[in-house]
Amino acid sequence: MDTTLRLAWRNLWRNPRRTLLTMCAIGFGAVLLIFSIGLQLGQYDMMIGSNVRIYQGLLQIQRDGYRADPKMRTSIPDILNLAQKVRLGTGFQQVSARANGFALVSSAKRTYATAVIGVEAANEPRVSTLPGLVKQGHYLSSNHANEVVIGAALAKNLQVSLGDELTLLGAARDGAVAAAVLPITGIFESGNADLDRSMVQIPIETFQETFGMEGHGHSVVIFEEDFKKVTQYQQRIEQALGPHPGLVVLTWDQLQPGLKEMIDLDYSAGWFMYVVLVAIITFSILNTFLMSVLERTREFGIMLALGYKPFNIGRLVMLEALILTLFALMIGIALGVAVNTYFYYHGLTFEGMEEMAKLYNLPAYIKPQMSIKAVLSGPALILIFTLLAALYPAMRIRLLSPVEAMRKI
Repeated sequence: MDTTLRLAWRNLWRNPRRTLLTMCAIGFGAVLLIFSIGLQLGQYDMMIGSNVRIYQGLLQIQRDGYRADPKMRTSIPDILNLAQKVRLGTGFQQVSARANGFALVSSAKRTYATAVIGVEAANEPRVSTLPGLVKQGHYLSSNHANEVVIGAALAKNLQVSLGDELTLLGAARDGAVAAAVLPITGIFESGNADLDRSMVQIPIETFQETFGMEGHGHSVVIFEEDFKKVTQYQQRIEQALGPHPGLVVLTWDQLQPGLKEMIDLDYSAGWFMYVVLVAIITFSILNTFLMSVLERTREFGIMLALGYKPFNIGRLVMLEALILTLFALMIGIALGVAVNTYFYYHGLTFEGMEEMAKLYNLPAYIKPQMSIKAVLSGPALILIFTLLAALYPAMRIRLLSPVEAMRKI
């Protein structure tokens, strides 16, 4: 094997220009794939972060069956203490309790049906960006304050402004009438028109009193930055909850299956393009390997006449391809990691992205994902395709006749 390895290394540099050009093609393809895949995965991280950070949260604790059929009575007792138990048991501080309901919201001129969300005033800013998107007035001041925060689109539809009063009329948990009159202390703009026109937030204790919840709520929302550890977070929360029959811990993809499906579809389409790119590179490399074998036909004929088996000569050709590809990929991986590291710390932005980010309280740049998957999946694909390309010239050797091969000039 040592002799075969030295022979393969020597053969690679019999035509150094061709070898270097082939290595450049493989290395450039590796850099391009590492950057493209890292940027694509980084975009997914930003999409997930933006969606779960605005309102949904990375995980939620709910009563089993509530997500499929969100009824007022499908609630969790003593919701505030449960949220505190999660904080103490997991060490997570970005935890907030919520209660959800629906009501007719009326101003002096108009009435609209909308979702009414009871939130922990102090903790909601830790799990949602909505409190930071209040453009007029201020966010809720305490859990028991008589205040309401509404979206800008809903304020426009109701023809109300800061300081005006809203009348909430809905059904309480026990079926009785839930009613309250609350002044508007804040108006938010999330950039999501549907969200801005379909939701109002009030302090959770005010919600519980208005809707007869008796300390009940509907979800405990948890947010953490590292989305890739969501399964670990889920297990940690389940351990902290202990024996709590009827409660489930849902991850962001269970809460937003549409977003997960969209990411999976885009990821598949991206990999189709990557395979096409690698196939194009492979055809150029195939031509190089094929020319290398054809130029050495007479040499292979002599080797066959001396007793070398076609399998051993084919193995030599495959070893040459493997060495060339590995060297090229090592250089490509080093350069690709360097490029991704630069943009990871400096970010990649486009014209107008910073203004949009400020408007929606989102990051102003995209960062490539720095992970084993982002760095090695592209080069692994190139390695597989390159070795497949080298397999054809190696198999041709089995068809060589020693006499005819030695006549080649």
